[in-house]
Amino acid sequence: MHITLNGQRIFFDVVGEKLRINGPRLVEQPTLIVMHGGPGFDHARMRPDFDHFADVAQVVYLDHRGNGRSQPSDPQTWNLGTWGDDVWAFCEALGIEKPIVFGQSFGGFVAQSYLTRHPEHPAGVIISSSAARMDFPATYAFFERKGGPQAREVAERFWANLSDQDFADYMRVCMPLYAERKPRDPDQGHRSITNLEVMRHFSRDGGEIKRMDFRQALMRAQGPVLVLGGSQDPITPPHLSEEIAAHLPQSIATLRIFDGCGHGAYRDDPDRVWPVMRDWMASL
Repeated sequence: MHITLNGQRIFFDVVGEKLRINGPRLVEQPTLIVMHGGPGFDHARMRPDFDHFADVAQVVYLDHRGNGRSQPSDPQTWNLGTWGDDVWAFCEALGIEKPIVFGQSFGGFVAQSYLTRHPEHPAGVIISSSAARMDFPATYAFFERKGGPQAREVAERFWANLSDQDFADYMRVCMPLYAERKPRDPDQGHRSITNLEVMRHFSRDGGEIKRMDFRQALMRAQGPVLVLGGSQDPITPPHLSEEIAAHLPQSIATLRIFDGCGHGAYRDDPDRVWPVMRDWMASL
């Protein structure tokens, strides 16, 4: 499905109903908005992992502006301010009130943009394997610890150049190091639409991934925020999750770092991560 936001057609998909039958009544379910990583990837990489939350929420998947099945758009709109505002505009257009917003990796950047620009809007926000600002020296060192000098060299080259060959090498050498335990779904990448132009725009020299810093803005947050990280995450090492939590108002922040998990702890150890998310969502 598509919806037009500020002149751009944005793709979304829904799993689960908003109004659930309960005998003589229809009971409203919370809406969980799931935001993918990248940029340049799409919601297909988040499925079917989050489908099972449909027993407690209406699950809505978004393809960010310029990503996936959303309409190609002006590169000048490929920025965190616009992506964050799109989340708010999407909810306004569909009448979604007090959503729970989940952002994985780059989706966590978008979640922070949304959270700091519209702090009164969400019921709660979950920031998973993300960062308020990147720490590339720590990232390169982590890749070297996990994959040796080759992994470090490939990571440094990818984040400096982002050529087609750099991307292919990164997916072959570095991407397997994102996972720590559970084998990743081999078909997930085939289902996904990749747009390297968005990735290059965001990650180029002088690009927003090199400049972003939400640390001071996070103090604007008003509602509960759950920050999730993995102790073995090479791209957003655990100290970056700790940094997000440290810059939130402490009365609303919950931090969980999962030992032995990589990038997207829910993929490596869903038996530990899903109950934490479910309990936190139930508390809202």
